[in-house]
Amino acid sequence: MSQHVSQRPDVRPAGNPDAQAEEWVEVAIDHPLGIITLTAARRRNPLSTTTMRAIADGLCRLDADPDVRVVIIRAVGPAFSAGHDLGELVDRTVDDERAVFAACTDLMAAVHAVAVPVIAEVAGIAFAAGCQLVATCDLAVAGRSARFSTPGVRIGLFCSTPMVALTRAIGRKRAMAMLLTGDPIDAATAADWGLINDVVDDDDLTDVVRDLACRIAASSASTLAIGKRAFYEQVDLGERDAYQLMQETMSQNAITCDAQEGMSAFLQKRPPVWTDS
Repeated sequence: MSQHVSQRPDVRPAGNPDAQAEEWVEVAIDHPLGIITLTAARRRNPLSTTTMRAIADGLCRLDADPDVRVVIIRAVGPAFSAGHDLGELVDRTVDDERAVFAACTDLMAAVHAVAVPVIAEVAGIAFAAGCQLVATCDLAVAGRSARFSTPGVRIGLFCSTPMVALTRAIGRKRAMAMLLTGDPIDAATAADWGLINDVVDDDDLTDVVRDLACRIAASSASTLAIGKRAFYEQVDLGERDAYQLMQETMSQNAITCDAQEGMSAFLQKRPPVWTDS
């Protein structure tokens, strides 16, 4: 696996126990950020089974590295990702098909399971499973030329797994419109609908995402982990159950070292010193 993603001298590769795992995924650490880059530009960065497993593996390895506080998923070329590698889905058994979509589900679960926040940096098209990955990431920022679509209906393969993340991001009616027509939406519409957080000029995308990631990374890593886990625990609960769970979560958070340090620093009008505990 090639693992160089930046010309910055402080970038170092993230260790990979299987160097042959996937030649089209690069994983690197640019303190305090982890960066996963899809590099199959000529193929529009398809999410093959191997690629999805490599991304999930990269997320887990970066999450385990104490130097990494936020992960960015990005791509090179005209596509963030055009979706699944259709070559894997033709003339296969149902068990073969199950393996592909299990790998996809595992990847989406990994995005939410890792403690670090995950940001999608979207340049170009994000179609089908690529759109699903954007919808699944904790945050997403896109260049103005980005486009989003779930076009599976046009080739006889309804985007049923992308539908899970898409519906939760933008709501039923908007998701159904995308799923039933396959029509793409532009970045401004994606932001208006809640699929992404922001739209910026294409040339500014990388710098804007890096600035956002570094601002997030300035907070306590343990506090970020508590907050991310709590968000996904409560988001689909009823209001009463959510409050009951979150009052205990916040009580436990309040007695952590970093919460005590942060509150004391605020009262004493000084910068906090995080211990990430």
